[in-house]
Amino acid sequence: MLVTTQGIVLHFIRFGDNSIIVNIYTREYGRQAYLMHISRSRRSQGKIGVFQPLFLVDLIAYQKDTREVQTIKEIKNQPVYQNIPFDVVKSTQAIFIAEILSKTLREQESVPDLFEFLTNSILFFDLAEGEIAGFHLWFLIRLTEYLGFKPNIENFGFRNWFDLQKGVVVPYEPSHSYFMHPEATRDFCRITALKINELGNMKLSREQRSYLTQKVVEYYQLHFEHLGEVKSLKVLQEVFS
Repeated sequence: MLVTTQGIVLHFIRFGDNSIIVNIYTREYGRQAYLMHISRSRRSQGKIGVFQPLFLVDLIAYQKDTREVQTIKEIKNQPVYQNIPFDVVKSTQAIFIAEILSKTLREQESVPDLFEFLTNSILFFDLAEGEIAGFHLWFLIRLTEYLGFKPNIENFGFRNWFDLQKGVVVPYEPSHSYFMHPEATRDFCRITALKINELGNMKLSREQRSYLTQKVVEYYQLHFEHLGEVKSLKVLQEVFS
């Protein structure tokens, strides 16, 4: 069956000499793996640019439920980003976010609310001006709502610790090492309450942002057993250093 859908590129790998397999999170079918034939010509090799991490695409594909890998007939970037490919800070954040999504979005089913959150957030990020270095933090914290482990910050007070294992703010330092110290907990709760158009109000030092990013990744690792190492984290931290 020939179908048309929108999607978000997660990652791709080479498959033989003339093909790639690309993982795309789609509006209608959830996460899907697609085969795309790429010839050796320079023009065809240039088409791989369509499959950069977190790029939005429109595609026409041959879809069959019994297949693990579908086949792309046509694909194009839609809309075309204005800033992400040309801004090293934004492009590095995009690669980092795409890696997290690739390791957490596993379901082959449509989740319209999640898809809308992803596309609207990414489009805002592409066009946003000013302070945007903390976008990845805001995004990953909000994403937890859709993945089922939203932090509970109802008990936040003057001096608290965020317990990463329990996913709650507690009034004492946990006996294990998976927690945020009080200052970071305050920043974490503040980010959680922000709307996307308020990101410019999120003023963090390099050290604060680095610590929070590491802790948010730990939070994901604790709630996704097979998440493993996030390889792009090191690159992200180097860009912000």
